Amino acid sequence: MKKALVIAVFALMGFTAAAQSGSGFGIKAGLSYNKNGDLIGSVGDAGQDIREGAEGKAGFHVGFWGKLDFPKIYLRPELVFTKTKSSYDLDGGSQDYDVSKLDLPVLVGYKLIGPLHVFAGPAFQYTLKNDLGDLEVEDVESDFTVGLNAGVGVNLGKVGLDVRYERGFSENEAAFIGNNITDVSGRVDSRPSQVIFSLSLKL
Repeated sequence: MKKALVIAVFALMGFTAAAQSGSGFGIKAGLSYNKNGDLIGSVGDAGQDIREGAEGKAGFHVGFWGKLDFPKIYLRPELVFTKTKSSYDLDGGSQDYDVSKLDLPVLVGYKLIGPLHVFAGPAFQYTLKNDLGDLEVEDVESDFTVGLNAGVGVNLGKVGLDVRYERGFSENEAAFIGNNITDVSGRVDSRPSQVIFSLSLKL
C-alpha cells in the first residue's frame, strides 16, 4: 500500500510538472515587499544633514512571460509593469515614495525534481514615474538600470508559483525639493530591493 502511494505521488508530480512544461507563454501577477535605498538631504536654511532609511511597503506587478524549454533548463523572459512603495520620516511627517516602472527579467532556470525549479538572471528596469508625497521630485539619474533576480518556483498544472529576490547593481538617485524654503531637499535612491511573490498562468 505504501509503495503504491509513493508511486502515485511521484506520478502526480510528474503530471503536474509536464502540464506547464514545454515552450509557451502566459500571464503573471503578484505582490512584493520592497525597500528603496537611503534618502540623503538637508532641512531648512541651516542645511542640517539627514540620512533616512526606507520603511518597506507592499507593491504589486502584472505582466507577460514567454518560455523556451529544454531537457533540464529553460529560458524565460518577462515583461512586467511594477509599482513599488516605500516610506520615509521627513520634516515631522511620513512621506510615501512611489515608483512605477517596466521590468524585463531574462531568467535561466534549472529543473530540480518534479515541479520544483530554481532560476536567476538579469532584470532590466525602465523608470516611468516617481513620486515622493508633497515633495517635488525630479527625474531619476538614469531611466534605465540593471539588477538581478533569483528565486525558486513550483509548477502545478498550468499554474506556477514562485518567490524571488531582486536587487539593483547600483543606486539610481532622484533629486527632490520642498515647496518652500523651510522644507527638506536632497536625493533619494529609486532602485529598490524586493522580495517578490508571483502567480503565473500558462495560456
